[in-house]
Amino acid sequence: MTGRDEAIRAAGAAGKHKAGPEEIFRAGLREGRFMIQRNSKTGAHVFYPRALAPGDGDGELEWVEASGRGTVHTTTVARRRPEKGGDYNICLVTLEEGPHLMSRVIEIAPEEVTIGMPVTARIVELMGEPAVVFVPAGQGGAKA
Repeated sequence: MTGRDEAIRAAGAAGKHKAGPEEIFRAGLREGRFMIQRNSKTGAHVFYPRALAPGDGDGELEWVEASGRGTVHTTTVARRRPEKGGDYNICLVTLEEGPHLMSRVIEIAPEEVTIGMPVTARIVELMGEPAVVFVPAGQGGAKA
């Protein structure tokens, strides 16, 4: 069974309806798997989840597990009062496979995140839903 098939089954789509790309992606996260799409014709990886390949729509998009490795492309600090949870980082990460993903780097002070920093993906719960965040490479980025 392929990763896509497993994700569809997990999304409750077996025999009921065809799960959309976002539903498949979220089902993978609930299973602890960070899945992205790859164009079967060009081999190019794609993120955010979508129904058609970017550009001319040519090629089937298949689900593959991301390596979880990336590099911080841009970074900023969102400021908020300590009683509201304090400051946090928002960044754009370039995945090893090529696509960019907006996320956060956790487990270090937001001001310590730098452009070019190698990071590793981790799946955590944010606001009651699984989400992909990153930790500095070498800090145990195992998917949780």
